[in-house]
Amino acid sequence: MTIRIRLPGGTLKIKKRDELRLREQKGVVPVWQVGGYFIVWWPSHMSDRPSKRNDTDHRDPS
Repeated sequence: MTIRIRLPGGTLKIKKRDELRLREQKGVVPVWQVGGYFIVWWPSHMSDRPSKRNDTDHRDPS
């Protein structure tokens, strides 16, 4: 269960390891481990949702 706290400037989330998103695991956003929980800060200028891929942008030019 993820706990979300909306704050000015972003969202603070508290999660267990198995709930971390790939970008959180890779350290794209600040993440701190406290015991068995992870505190994640998502600034408001970054979306916490993965961007949708547009297949036309990833075509091979040949």
